[in-house]
Amino acid sequence: MENFLLISPQFPSTYWRFARALKRQGFNVVGIGNAPYYELSLELKENLSEYYYCSDMENYQSLYKAVAFLSFKHGKMDFIESNNEYWLASDAQLRSDFNIDTGPQNNFISNIKEKSKMKVFYQQAGVPVARYILPVAKDDILSFAKKVGFPLFAKPNVGVGATHTFKINSLSDIDIFWENHDFTSSYIIEEFIDGTIVSFDGIVNSHSEPVLMVSHVFPQPNDILVNELTDDFYYTLPFVPSDLEMVGRQVLKAFGIKKRFFHLEFFRLNRDQFIGKQGDIVALEVNMRPAGGYTPDMINISQSLDCYEIYADVMKNDKTTLHLDGEKFYCMECARRKEHIGTYANDDIAIHERYRDELQNSGQYPSVLATGMGDFFYMGRFHTLEEALAFRDFILSRKNQ
Repeated sequence: MENFLLISPQFPSTYWRFARALKRQGFNVVGIGNAPYYELSLELKENLSEYYYCSDMENYQSLYKAVAFLSFKHGKMDFIESNNEYWLASDAQLRSDFNIDTGPQNNFISNIKEKSKMKVFYQQAGVPVARYILPVAKDDILSFAKKVGFPLFAKPNVGVGATHTFKINSLSDIDIFWENHDFTSSYIIEEFIDGTIVSFDGIVNSHSEPVLMVSHVFPQPNDILVNELTDDFYYTLPFVPSDLEMVGRQVLKAFGIKKRFFHLEFFRLNRDQFIGKQGDIVALEVNMRPAGGYTPDMINISQSLDCYEIYADVMKNDKTTLHLDGEKFYCMECARRKEHIGTYANDDIAIHERYRDELQNSGQYPSVLATGMGDFFYMGRFHTLEEALAFRDFILSRKNQ
């Protein structure tokens, strides 16, 4: 029996479904997490053969010892995965140290963590990328601005979401950025792209071919969501646009990613600009894991399938025989901010009454996700985009608007 080690299987809370799906495929599923055993959900406990509580997973030696213990007891681990951006580097280091070749190794992980290195693979795939610098002095930014003009966009070279990002519109903004720069981490400065974020998501087999494909649209700019704490919404499409599928497949091949979830992000240009024409697709960044929060569940709602089961099938058999051609929908997610909770036109009861048939899920995001995604979320399923946008308006409209 093959051993599948899940790192931090308790987060997000829906990830217990990975354990269930893998167990159904015949894996011996074990876990390591920083939550005490009594805090685990019953569903997760029922699908793990063993759980190792590692209170300090930030300490690699503690994590290494945990894997060593489970390997001694259960035999060599065949897979180590967290499916979580935060632990990807640890996953890769563990695979390298324990000679596990079923995922990215330590010598490759920087290519899918550092935004500057991602650009090389996008270019190999023929996808346009914004010009950029990795500044070491303020004069570097001044020279770059003189060359390409304003606005510029600054973000950590390694990071997720829009935390610690800055839009630079002027020389004075360069001064402000540099004075507040976090010198403990490297920043990448890019030409600003006016585009809507679209993603190419799914599960890839050992030949870098997608077994499952889906696309999301993220109309709200991430930096505004985080820096201004605005309401969020995004949606899953019932189809993958053909031009997006084409470039997405090229990027997967360029990276050579095998047997894992992928979440590739692009801009679709809102207007003609330096990098292309309106409607063109250009590079943003890659994430070789599921999209954040409860997006896998949105995929299930939109595509009428179970992506956790498909993932486990691909891990075991390198393909899936599971149902992929069910009815397709738009799945709209809207999230309110707790800071504005008294200002919304329609309360929670009204939402559930109005959309009792379309509402598929609702709840509160954990605090670690809330800054980038909002606090109170609602997911609805619709046949048309117009219906999905009306759902958004009903949830996010404010009093006296």
